[in-house]
Amino acid sequence: MRIGVVAPASRLEPVFAEKVLDVSRALFGDRAPDIQFHPQCFLSWGHFAGADDARAQAFLDVANDPGVDALWIGRGGYGSGRIAAQVIAGLTDAAKQKTYLGYSDAGALLGCLYKHGVGEIVHGPMPADINRQGGEKAVGRALSFLVDRAPGTLEPGVSPATMSAAFNMMVLSQIVGTPLQPDLTGHILMLEEVSEYMYRIDRTMFHLTGNAGIQKVAGIRLGRCSEIPPNDPDFGQSEEGVVRHWCEVSGIPYLGRADIGHDIDNKVVPFGRMRNA
Repeated sequence: MRIGVVAPASRLEPVFAEKVLDVSRALFGDRAPDIQFHPQCFLSWGHFAGADDARAQAFLDVANDPGVDALWIGRGGYGSGRIAAQVIAGLTDAAKQKTYLGYSDAGALLGCLYKHGVGEIVHGPMPADINRQGGEKAVGRALSFLVDRAPGTLEPGVSPATMSAAFNMMVLSQIVGTPLQPDLTGHILMLEEVSEYMYRIDRTMFHLTGNAGIQKVAGIRLGRCSEIPPNDPDFGQSEEGVVRHWCEVSGIPYLGRADIGHDIDNKVVPFGRMRNA
């Protein structure tokens, strides 16, 4: 199996690539996939892993290569949405045969790919998660899904009988009402967040649940909201209280918690109905 890694947002440190390859070799031995980090991953152009054109071209290099089975997004940060239109315009038929795996800022691009029916779209850990304490666990989970479709990698609520999708709530909020917004009608929508004040989480849920397209989901499940800065004065509601409130206001069913988040326990969520191994 060949896995191509690109960085459509922020750059990767070269040491991350070496650590990911070490995890792969330890996990699979002789079955280890051929993981190729595109040189663009290590470029630096201000906040980004290279200028927009360079990031888009790297994505297309891997997506359009018929010899690559999966495109693994290297890390989040910011920048995926800036290149989404350019990527969609440049894709060939070979891109439709691949699995695309990532989360966080990558959701802007993954959502757009899903909208256009390109490949298998999957929320899950990225190579940059290797930098977290215990990050080998997250990277191993992503690779176990890509190589073996290991059932234990999946978020427990994922089922072939239902359609699912997972996003960082702020990223999804930013793409609703734009050409990147996918059709999530009938999907169980899982949302997670990191490093946002409670009032921003509340504002984001107001925006999301007020969108006509989002109101067509089968329900919302809440992942982890981590590293929430203290509010002065205290906001007075937890993240679950906020999500329950806006689900009730909008008429969207609240379906409980989801095992996703910006952490090493982040589980895999294939978009739509899960494909067979």
